[in-house]
Amino acid sequence: MQIIKPDTQIDFVSMRRIALIFSLVLIIVGMGSLLVKGGPNYGIDFAGGTLVQVRFTAPTNAADIKKALEDLSVGSLVVQKFGEESNEFLIRMEKSSDELQGLSREVEGHLVKVYGADKVEVRRTEMVGPQVGKDLRNKGLKALFYAMLGILIYISWRFEFRFAIGAVVALLHDVLITLGAFSLFGKEIDLPIIAAFLAIIGYSLNDTIIVYDRIRENMGRYNKENFGFIVNHSINETLSRTILTSGTTLLVVLALFVLGGGVIHNFAFAMLVGVLIGTYSSIFVASPILIFWQERKAQK
Repeated sequence: MQIIKPDTQIDFVSMRRIALIFSLVLIIVGMGSLLVKGGPNYGIDFAGGTLVQVRFTAPTNAADIKKALEDLSVGSLVVQKFGEESNEFLIRMEKSSDELQGLSREVEGHLVKVYGADKVEVRRTEMVGPQVGKDLRNKGLKALFYAMLGILIYISWRFEFRFAIGAVVALLHDVLITLGAFSLFGKEIDLPIIAAFLAIIGYSLNDTIIVYDRIRENMGRYNKENFGFIVNHSINETLSRTILTSGTTLLVVLALFVLGGGVIHNFAFAMLVGVLIGTYSSIFVASPILIFWQERKAQK
C-alpha cells in the first residue's frame, strides 16, 4: 500500500537548516525548563518516599487536602489530581516507613476527621526508600547509555561510522526533546518512563535504519549524482512507509493517552511525543548529518 506516489520529490534537504533551528529551539526551551525547575520531576521510584492514592466521594481540591494533612509529620507533601477523575488525588510524601500500612492508616485517619468516614477511600499505597530510589535512577541512566553505545557499535558495523554518528545524534535529539516536554508539562519521570525512552530509541532507530538502508542502495545506483540528491531521493522513496508506520503507531498511542487512564497517562505521553519527534528526526536530523559529514570531507 502506498499513499505517496513513487515519483514524489519533496525537497527535504533544502529544509535542513530550518529544521536545525527548530530542533535547537525545542531543545533549548526544554533544557531551560529543567534548569529553572532544578532538574527532572522524579517520581517515587527515583526520588524515594511514599505515595498514597485517595478517592473522595465529595468534591474537594489539592489545597484543602494538604491543609487536612498539615499536622502529619511526613516531610514535604505534594498533592495532585490523578487522571480524569475530579475527585481522585495522589499524595506524595517525603517520609518513607517500614510500616507502610501504618502510614496509610495515619493519612486516612487525618482525612476522615475532615471529610467523614464514608467520604474517603485509600486505593493504593507505595513506598520506596531514598537509597533504593537513587539506585534505580542510576540504573535507568545506565540503561539509556548502554543502549546508545550498543547502537553506535551496531550501525558502525552494519553501515559506516558516519551513519552511526547520525543515528546516535538523532536518538539523543529525541530523548532530550521528550525529557524537555516532561519538564514543561510538569510530568513525573519514573521507571515506566525509562521504559518509554528505551522504546522511543528503538522506534526512532528503526525509522532511521530504513532510510539509511535506502541511501546505501542509492549510493551505488546513482553514483554520478551528488550526495544531497541521493539522500533526498531516498527519503522520498521511504516516505510512504514512514507515514503509514508512524500513523498507525500514533493512533494506538493516542488511544492509550486519551482512554488509558491515569496509571499509564505519562507513559503514553512519552510515547506520543517520542513517535512524533522520532519520525521527524529520521528525516530532518539523521539524514542531514550525513550530508554535513560529506561536505566536511569534500572541503578537506
